[in-house]
Amino acid sequence: MNYKPVDYYNLDELLTSEEKLVRDTVGNFVDEEVIPIIDKHFMAGTFPEELVEKMASIGVFGVTLPQEYGCAGMNNICYGLAMQELERADSAIRSFASVQSSLVMYPIYKYGSEEQRQKWLPKLAAGTAIGCFGLTEPDYGSNPNDMITNAVKTEGGFLLNGAKMWITNGSVADVCVVWAKFEGKVRGFLVEKGFKGFTAPEMKGKHSLRASVTSELVFQDCEIPEENILNVEGLRGPLSCLTQARYGISWGALGAAMGLYDSSLNYSKSRIQFNKPIASFQLVQQKLVWMLSEITKGQLLCYHLGKMKDSGTMTPQQVSLAKRNNVSIAREIAAVARDIHGANGILDEYPVMRHMANLESVYTYEGTHDIHTLILGADITGIQAFS
Repeated sequence: MNYKPVDYYNLDELLTSEEKLVRDTVGNFVDEEVIPIIDKHFMAGTFPEELVEKMASIGVFGVTLPQEYGCAGMNNICYGLAMQELERADSAIRSFASVQSSLVMYPIYKYGSEEQRQKWLPKLAAGTAIGCFGLTEPDYGSNPNDMITNAVKTEGGFLLNGAKMWITNGSVADVCVVWAKFEGKVRGFLVEKGFKGFTAPEMKGKHSLRASVTSELVFQDCEIPEENILNVEGLRGPLSCLTQARYGISWGALGAAMGLYDSSLNYSKSRIQFNKPIASFQLVQQKLVWMLSEITKGQLLCYHLGKMKDSGTMTPQQVSLAKRNNVSIAREIAAVARDIHGANGILDEYPVMRHMANLESVYTYEGTHDIHTLILGADITGIQAFS
C-alpha cells in the first residue's frame, strides 16, 4: 500500500526523506495491521497485545532515544509523525506508544542510572517489556504536588505506600515509573511487576479508550530496592515527562482529526440524497472546508513546534498551546464528522463514534484543556490564576 496523508499545504516539501519514511511506514502499518482489527477490540474492551512487538519492529518506541539502547535515534518530527499515524487508527494505540516512549523510556534515559538504562531501555524498545507511569492519584490529578503516595527509607531500600489511578498499561506493565513523596520531595521509583506489596487492578466500565488497558496501582508496604530510585527531585521530574507526552499528543490528535476528515470526505461523496451526493451541498462543503482548515493549521503548528524541540528552544508552555489547540479541534471535528455521517455515524462501520469517545479522554488527560489555558494565561500575563 502507498499511504497518502491529508496534506493540503504540501507539508511534504518541508519533510526530510527520513521523516517521510517514518510517516509512510507507520501509516501503512496502521492501514494494514491496526485499522482492520481496532473496532473489534474497542467493542470488546480489549487491548490488541499482538500489535506490541509489531510496533516495536517499525521503531515507534523511544523514537528519539539513542541507538545504543536499541532505539531509533531520530528527531522529534519523526516521533510526532509516528504518533500522528498511530492515533489516526485509535487514541488507545497512540497512548500505548506515548506512555512507553515519553513517560517510561524518557525518564529512565534522562534520570536513570546506566544500569537502569541497560536493564530496561532495550527491552522496552523491543516491546518485550511494557511500562507505565504513575503520577495521578484518586484525589489528586491536576495538583500532583499534593500527592499522598509516599516512600520511607529502609535498610537496603524503600517502603512505598499509596495508590495511583487512570494508569495506561498498568495491569500489563513490567516496570512502573512511580512518583511519590520522599522526605518531603517528589521522587521517582521503578516499581517492577512482582514486587511484594504491589498490585495493579484493571479499571473496567469505560466508554472511552476501550482498546486501552487502564489501571489502578496500589502500594501496601511495597518493597523497592535502593537501586530503583531515579536521580531527580521535585515536580520537574514528572512534569518534564508530561511535556514529552503532550508533544506527542499534539501530533496524535491531528491523526484522529485526519481519520475523521477522510471518512467524512469519502462518505459525503458516496452518500446520495435528493439524487446527488451530499458533498454537492453547500453546508456539507462548509463543514469539510472547516475541518481541513483546522487540520492544516494544526499541522503547521506541530511542525514548527517539532523544529523548536529539536533545536532546544521549545518551552513547556508552547507544548501546552499545541496540546490544547489540537485536541480541542479534533474533538470538534469528531462532532462535525458525526453530523456529516448522519445516522450512519453511530455505526462501527465508520470510525466516528470511536474517535469521538476516545478524544473525550485525550481532552482531559496529560493536562486538561482548562489547566493548559491557565498555564498559557500565567505565561503571557505573568500572573498565576490557580495558585
